[in-house]
Amino acid sequence: MDYLCVSIAIPSVNLRTTKILRRQHGCRKDNNCLESEDRIGQGIGRDPSGRSSCSSGKGRSHQTPVKYGFSLVKGKANHPMEDYHVAKFVQVRGHELGLFAIYDGHLGDSVPAYLQKNLFTNILKDEEFWTDPGRSIVKAYETTDRAILSHSPDLGRGGSTAVTAILMNNRKLWVANVGDSRAVLSKAGQAIQMSIDHEPNTERGSIEDRGGFVSNMPGDVARVNGQLAVSRAFGDKNLKSHLRSDPDIQLADIDTETELLILASDGLWKVMANQEAVDIARRTKDPQRAAKQLATEALNRESKDDISCIVVRFKA
Repeated sequence: MDYLCVSIAIPSVNLRTTKILRRQHGCRKDNNCLESEDRIGQGIGRDPSGRSSCSSGKGRSHQTPVKYGFSLVKGKANHPMEDYHVAKFVQVRGHELGLFAIYDGHLGDSVPAYLQKNLFTNILKDEEFWTDPGRSIVKAYETTDRAILSHSPDLGRGGSTAVTAILMNNRKLWVANVGDSRAVLSKAGQAIQMSIDHEPNTERGSIEDRGGFVSNMPGDVARVNGQLAVSRAFGDKNLKSHLRSDPDIQLADIDTETELLILASDGLWKVMANQEAVDIARRTKDPQRAAKQLATEALNRESKDDISCIVVRFKA
């Protein structure tokens, strides 16, 4: 996430926590990067704060052929890694749910860390989730943002984008997002964008109606009040009166032509088109390897931002 300010560092997690998380999530050791369900504090590569600068992992459904893999790589910017993710399958009321998310933070990592812990919990505990998932997702996004703002003394003045995907019994896929982290589905080899990039220029009217402005300085991207490069985000208390946090939502049926889903932060999408990403991911049946290849290609194309990527493969 691009923000004109300097972020702060948060102390790292200890090795004992790392081992516990590995056991809890059944992770396999990776020789190149830390592998776990959550982004945690020990690894081969480290940023200046002492946290891991790369992580990767994989998992699978217990009921269907669906597999997933993820790769997170710290960007070249001079601040600690600010991306968090979720990738797991859970059993709820006799249903299997695949929960996948990328949270791209700015001005520190406290807000994406809060989202990682709380957003899906808030969605699933809503009483309407099983009858109207879309409504529950909207309510949970807004409830979670209000909670973040109420905890602002502890969470700081930073914020985060979010793209979330809920796979229900491998039949329905609910995708929601705020900001510019993106979800792309591959059907019969064709890339289908499942999220909307919330950029200041495209939502200028909403920003100005709320009393803000959009800057367009030469050589820079459009920014809300000259600061934030997205028009919707969690947190950002100092800009919240000019921002939105309600998500755009799309629903897709999983059919025989549905091959894979890619969730990624803008560190990937700044340098790669949707179809290019799908073409790369389709070359390998191993979703973890596909996620790593996407992150590597983004680095080769000189992406400067943190790069986080999840690949979900629906077919064996």
